[in-house]
Amino acid sequence: MSGLKHDLGVDGTLADEVEEYLLWQARIAEAEQRARDFTDSMEWLTTAQRAEIERRYVSDDLQRAEGDLKRLAARCLSLQAEYQHRYHMLRRRCVGIALAVTAGCTYLTVLLWLL
Repeated sequence: MSGLKHDLGVDGTLADEVEEYLLWQARIAEAEQRARDFTDSMEWLTTAQRAEIERRYVSDDLQRAEGDLKRLAARCLSLQAEYQHRYHMLRRRCVGIALAVTAGCTYLTVLLWLL
């Protein structure tokens, strides 16, 4: 049963992969359309030249997009590590304050009980 849930994407893994695939395919289609728009203004190109320029344009555009995604992913990981560190420091501080307040209250209770 758990294998079936995984295959159906209940945990989101399959859905994430499908979404990534569809987004990348949309990016490819967008790059191809921009390449066609770019070469449309160059009526003097032969069919082979037009195809080569479009291929290079798309290739360059997708390489840039991949580089952007890699930089974005690296930045996300960096921010995640930074926020995890801040969260742990804040949690330590809060636990320390809670322990100090509890110790202070306990001390006052014992002190008042002894009087």
